[in-house]
Amino acid sequence: MTRVAHEFSRFATTYSQHNIIQTEVAQKLVSDLPQKHYEKILDLGCGRGEIYHNLRDQGITFEHLTALDISAEMLRLHPSLKGIAMIEGDFAMPEVFSSLPYRYYDVVVSASALQWSGDLEMTLSQLSAFSDRFYFAIFTAGTFRSLHHCAGITSPIYSEAFLRKKISEHMKVRFETVSYTLHFDSVYKMLRYIKESGTSGGERQLSYTQTKQLLESYPHNFLEFEVLFAYSKS
Repeated sequence: MTRVAHEFSRFATTYSQHNIIQTEVAQKLVSDLPQKHYEKILDLGCGRGEIYHNLRDQGITFEHLTALDISAEMLRLHPSLKGIAMIEGDFAMPEVFSSLPYRYYDVVVSASALQWSGDLEMTLSQLSAFSDRFYFAIFTAGTFRSLHHCAGITSPIYSEAFLRKKISEHMKVRFETVSYTLHFDSVYKMLRYIKESGTSGGERQLSYTQTKQLLESYPHNFLEFEVLFAYSKS
């Protein structure tokens, strides 16, 4: 199991209590879908079903939804209904794409997941063969910017510029960058949120000394999140 899978799976049962920003991101992403019905949807990095719940709540229907996630625990929490096929697999591995039930999807959707691809070039190349419509929301290296700066560590995820460049090489999309801020009563609660929300993913953990220094000296009561939205032009 990869570090990313471990981080998300460990807190799968309490994830919904801590994924405030991810919920906002999924809601916005689904609200930007141009149609009210799709025959086949691929949800990449589906988690416990944020995309599905937003499709339902926003009155968007489908015949078939393929829900792909690296975490078996998350998939067990995803709604299991007629028309939903759940696939456990790492979208950074090419073989996972051969396990998908369909060779073409009306739209590929991914919320808060693609930043963890260990081989983004391969992932995007594979996806481009499965559809010509893409709706992505990807956390960028601007997420936790102040915290990383204060702790003296580098973001483990891709920069906005890198994501724009790579996605544009494989897909015709337009971009929108959205910043979110989440406030906390204390730095301790902030660090606990990072741990329990799964947003740390594969990030190198802070040492005891770094954590102690942050608790004593971090000057802010908030975390920043930067999300790059990519929408198909067609």
